[in-house]
Amino acid sequence: MIFEQIAVGGDRNFGYLVGDEQSKKALLVDPSYNQKKVLSLLSDHGLEVVYVANTHGHYDHSQLSGRIARATGAQVLCHKLAAGAGQLGVEDGDQLEVGSLPVKILHTPGHTADSICLLVEDKLITGDTLFVGKVGGTDLGASARDEYHSLFDKLLKLPDQTQVFPGHDYGVRTSSTIGQERRENPFLLCRSFEEFVNLKRNWTQYKREHGIK
Repeated sequence: MIFEQIAVGGDRNFGYLVGDEQSKKALLVDPSYNQKKVLSLLSDHGLEVVYVANTHGHYDHSQLSGRIARATGAQVLCHKLAAGAGQLGVEDGDQLEVGSLPVKILHTPGHTADSICLLVEDKLITGDTLFVGKVGGTDLGASARDEYHSLFDKLLKLPDQTQVFPGHDYGVRTSSTIGQERRENPFLLCRSFEEFVNLKRNWTQYKREHGIK
């Protein structure tokens, strides 16, 4: 498998290139801000894009998806809650094929209702659901509860060795693992939803007290 984490710009955004080495088919995830850089990587690897995926509909992740899809002949992929005309709307548990690579869709609402993560072999692209040492922003009510369940009832059910690749370079590292986040991420150390939302409420103070940027 070809796997590239792409620093595309914006607010330290990451895009991702996933390619099947044999078929030369590829998936792009959140390829924002820098179309030239993204298309150059495709050319360097000799890949043909079949899907351009949005982990969620926020502009900083989805702004170039339609343009790159038109330039490459690919199809835009997103959760069905966000799907527009001509886009492929997916649901939790759907599995797609990129050449011989299976791509599993995990619906992880919270940061947005349409948030998805994409699991390719042992690599999990988490968008703005899970960062290294942090989690995605939400309100302190229904969206926080949705995110709590997405994290604890879905992502933390994955094997510890699953690699985590977030949508922004917000942590101390550019990637992590489920096991490492389970052991070190303060939000994932919470023992209840009440503790989880209290940490969200007091996150600025917590960061200051623990030297977190």
